[in-house]
Formats: sequence, C-alpha cells, structure tokens
Amino acid sequence: MTSPDPLILSLGPEFYDAVEPARFPACTPRFLNLRWAKRVSLDLSDGEWSAHFCRFEPLTRNLDERLALRYHGHQFRVYNPEIGDGRGFTFAQLRDDRGRLLDLGTKGSGQTPYSRHADGRLTLKGGVREVLATEMLEALGVNTSKSFALFETGEALERGDEPSPTRSSVLTRLSHGHIRIGTFQRLAFLGEVENINRLVRYCLRNLYGMDAAANDAENGLHLFDLAAAATARLAASYMAAGFVHGVLNSDNINITGESFDYGPWRFTPEWDLDFTAAYFDHYGLYAFGRQGEAIHWDLAQLAGCLSLVSEAPPLSDLLAGWSARFEQELVEAMLRRLGVAAETNDRELAAALIKALATRAQPIDRVFFDWRGGRDPGDGAYPSEEFRELARLLKGRERARSHPYWSDPEPCSMHIDEVEEIWSAIAKRDDWQPFEDKIAAIRRMGEAIEQDAPAA
Repeated sequence: MTSPDPLILSLGPEFYDAVEPARFPACTPRFLNLRWAKRVSLDLSDGEWSAHFCRFEPLTRNLDERLALRYHGHQFRVYNPEIGDGRGFTFAQLRDDRGRLLDLGTKGSGQTPYSRHADGRLTLKGGVREVLATEMLEALGVNTSKSFALFETGEALERGDEPSPTRSSVLTRLSHGHIRIGTFQRLAFLGEVENINRLVRYCLRNLYGMDAAANDAENGLHLFDLAAAATARLAASYMAAGFVHGVLNSDNINITGESFDYGPWRFTPEWDLDFTAAYFDHYGLYAFGRQGEAIHWDLAQLAGCLSLVSEAPPLSDLLAGWSARFEQELVEAMLRRLGVAAETNDRELAAALIKALATRAQPIDRVFFDWRGGRDPGDGAYPSEEFRELARLLKGRERARSHPYWSDPEPCSMHIDEVEEIWSAIAKRDDWQPFEDKIAAIRRMGEAIEQDAPAA
C-alpha cells in the first residue's frame, strides 16, 4: 500500500521542467534501502525496484513526468544563474510513517536543460560514497537525506578526477523536500514576487506542516524563522558528528535543514577546525570549523530573497540571532552524542568536551565511544588536564550502556582510508562484501546509540 502525494504539482510549471531519464544498458542493484521502503509503504519485487529506480517508470498514482527543478545559487560565494537539476529530477512524492512529505529524487539519471555540456551521469564510486555518507550520518543522528536505491548502469564514464573509464550508477535519494535556498534565489533574481509567496506557502504547509496565514509578509518571516532554527541544528550536528560536507553552497542547503547531495565529503579523524573535504576548497571556506559560518552566510541569502515579501528589520533580527541558536544546538548535539541527559551546567560540560577533543589525544569516534554515557574509561588513555576536567563535570551524570556495541574493541568510523578500501575491493575484484559489512556495522552502531540514548 503506497502513500503517494505529488503535491509539487501545485507549484506549477514555472518551478520545473519535464525531462526524460537516460536509457541505461544495465540495471544491477547494488543497494536497496528496504527499511525506508517500508517506512514509505513501498513493497516492491526485484523487478519493480529496477523498473522504478533504474528505468524510472512512474509509481502508481504519483508523478507522471520526471521534474528537473529550477534554481540558482552561490557556488563558493559566486552567484551562478545557470544551474538547476543538471543530472537529476524529482520522481515521486510519498508520505512516511510519521506523515512527512518526502521526495524521491535522482542523481545520475541523465541530462536535463541544466546539464551545461555535462553527461548527467554519476560514477559508481560517487554512488557508493553517498550511500556510506547517508548511512553514517543517519546513525549519528544527523538530519540527512536517505540513499534509497543504487543501481550500477553499465556505462563507461570519462572523469578527470579518477581513473577512467570508470563504472556508472544511478542513485535515488529520499529527502524531506528538494526546495533549496537557491530555489528562492532564482525567483528573487527574476523578480517573481508572487512565486516567492507561492513557494513560501508550499514550504510552510507541506514541509513544515504549518497553516499559511493570509498575510504573505507574516508567512515569509515565519518560514525564515523555521529555516534558521533547522539550519542551526544542522550545522551543530555536523560538528558533533565530526563531518565535513565539503560544498555548502546555497543550492546545497535545503529549506528544511536536511543535509543532502554528498560530493567530496569526509569525516575528520581529529578535532581539526581547519580540516577540509574538497581538494578544490583552496581557502578552507567550508572547513570543518567554518561550516556554521558558511551556513549562516547562505541563510543571509535567503533573508535577502524573503525581503521582497517581508519586512527586512525582523528578518535581520532573526539572522543576527542565528549564532546564539547554533551555540545552543551545538551544546545539545555534543551531549546527545556523548549520551548524557540535559542538566543545568550543559554549556560548561560541552565546552569542556570540545576542549578535550581539541587536544587530539584520540580520534573523535574513539573519544565518544570510550566516554559514552558520561563514563570515564579510567584506563590511563586520557591523562590530560582537559579530560580530567571533563571527568569532573560528568561526575554523577553517568548512564549505563546496555548494547553490546559498546564492548567492541573499536568504534565504527568512516574515514577516507576506510572508504577507499571499500571502493578498492569493488573496483579491483567486484567484491561488495566490505561495503555490505560496513552498512551492517553502521546500522548496528545506530541501534546502540538509539537504544542507550537518554530520555528526551
């Protein structure tokens, strides 16, 4: 029993272009997200998975056409009006078991009007990396899109940044909306004020579950407040996860604050604020420690767009208050990953935890693993003053850990050498076992984190 709800059609044809998917010579399933298929009430046979998520035959009572969404955006702070869905489209919309409206969107499904001479394809390595990123982030509690299906498509692609020809794939992601800050930027660039209002109402009603008011200015301010809160939470969760997105351009920031579109991502092994993910990020614009600044800058672009429909002063006030929101969200995110309940001295505790991490005595994953539940491991591995202060502040806040994961010899991690080893097994021997084993290990870690989380 599916739960289709193709509400994006209510926006009208000014927001998208109907496109045709590429015809692939092969459809070999490499990853099928059965647990999320259940959550959106999709019960598919093997043949149906291929038909819908490699050949992109429409789902029943859903979108009849595949829609490449229109948007602009700042890319490394340079405005680009020539982008949009260049190798993907929105394929369907469904409700999950919480009633949320989710999009099934593609990556690598062929050329669109926004491909700009590119082939519209996705390398298999790129697809594998995105699956690994989304699985790890979901397990760590980051609000992320979900990799729904990955098919190898049998084409040989030429790429300048990896050995070519290389294998091809098509990915379908499940996302809480594909409306970006860049979607609003395009409408502001074109001066389409009524379409901005229409998009604001769509986001409030269908992505945030809020009733839109009759007053458009009030709606714009309300949506900005919600987006500010959501993006502050996102930026904080990246830090607690030790994650670097790599390309936090305004077209990569979802209006719901959900992380998506993973290219040159990495997890920093240590608490290194200067750690970057993208080899082309020469100035560290999107470094680990600057991600809050980057997302705040993107949010400022949204404020500029919404100033066409709402008063600027209250928008500016909300923007100015973002840093305080981010700081509070960071406190909460750090303590969630540590697995301790909230109390009055949380800011002091979070500050001590960050200072301890900054000593780089152990990798980030190891520290959170060893100290999970606020328990001092007491094995002499953390003798520094910073960790002794952390232990002092955690006194009396310790919680039991019941899942067997916490007794493993090593924590589950996702560093670049592990990713490359997984890909090497696929590229050299077509051995998918390390990939499948890593997915199982990540999900086991996620179960442990959820099982031993403090009560809200």
